[in-house]
Amino acid sequence: MKIYADNAATTKLSANALRAMMPYLEEQYGNPSSLNSEGQRAKEAIEGAREKIASLIGAYPREITFTSGGSEADNQAILSAARAGEKAGKKHIVSTAIEHHAVLHTLKKLEKEGFSVTLLDPHENGIVRVPELEAALTPDTCLVTVMTANNEIGTVQPIREIGEICRAKKIPFHTDAVQAVGHLPIDVGADRVDMLSASAHKFHGPKGTGFLYARRGIPLTNLIEGGAQERGRRAGTENVAGIVGMAAALEESAARMPEVAPRLAELRDRLIRGLSEIPHSVLNGDPVKRLPGNVNFCFEGIEGESLLLLLDDRGISASSGSACTSGSLDPSHVLLAIGRVHDVAHGSLRLTLGEDTTTAEVDAIVTAVKEVVAHLRGFSPVWRDLAEGKSKFIL
Repeated sequence: MKIYADNAATTKLSANALRAMMPYLEEQYGNPSSLNSEGQRAKEAIEGAREKIASLIGAYPREITFTSGGSEADNQAILSAARAGEKAGKKHIVSTAIEHHAVLHTLKKLEKEGFSVTLLDPHENGIVRVPELEAALTPDTCLVTVMTANNEIGTVQPIREIGEICRAKKIPFHTDAVQAVGHLPIDVGADRVDMLSASAHKFHGPKGTGFLYARRGIPLTNLIEGGAQERGRRAGTENVAGIVGMAAALEESAARMPEVAPRLAELRDRLIRGLSEIPHSVLNGDPVKRLPGNVNFCFEGIEGESLLLLLDDRGISASSGSACTSGSLDPSHVLLAIGRVHDVAHGSLRLTLGEDTTTAEVDAIVTAVKEVVAHLRGFSPVWRDLAEGKSKFIL
């Protein structure tokens, strides 16, 4: 049995998205910037996708800019707010310590340019406290950027409360919603969001395609110079097929959300209960305020990489954290930020379920993880010292 439980890394392209894309990969291959009929048909397809996506998140079409994915959208949003703030003499940014590296690395870059950055540590459940965020704001704050849902531990942040505070103080608010769009209801107006990043391959769309929502009146700084595509906000010939596929995938995900999300939450909770039976293990993130399909555990006395490889041998695809940092030997910055010590953080496992996941597959995962953890602990010198009382258990 092959079980795919790494949907936070990427999802399978939906059949509807592929069908929507095919005409623009075959016969309708015109350049949207061309004035000929082929080009104009491609342009119409892009604008139709823009209208569809805007309607699904409560935005206006002109507020949607198509990008290569979430990382580009994050970069453009943050750098745009920073440049606008700099012009106004404001160079302070508030974010969290558990953001995606597309955000954190951009903030590091701005620090080298003289910006000050306040990174809020979430509490142990992975959720930022709104009063602490409000207390961090200063007259020099030019941006607040807080992700909607964490890509590793799945916790969902109080975005609407944060948005209301930022709107009242006239501070631009950006949210990295890459893990949330297509899985949680999104309404940028009600949530008082000024900028939002999304990536198609997280909700059964194609890779290499995403979008940035920027509320009317929010100035955007170009990352790519060249032509006048995307109303001058993002140069380069548009990925017509990818954009059309993304719109089709998001429309399908939004329509199925009322049915899929509750079922995924039930499977998630079943998986959590099963893995909680493993001694000296801990769930990372809030047990309730988390994405419907996200389960993240730490197991004391083992290495997460070994756990992943042995699970893969058994046909189970999982991860230890963000796919963007899978080559790093360092423990997850997210787990460290919520208080996990290095030794425990190294033994992490992220399982992210999809709409095709079955109860039988969840039970098979539980059985496999229990067996593999016991196997790894059986020859681990770290576990032996813990079991013999030479070291103290942390979990």
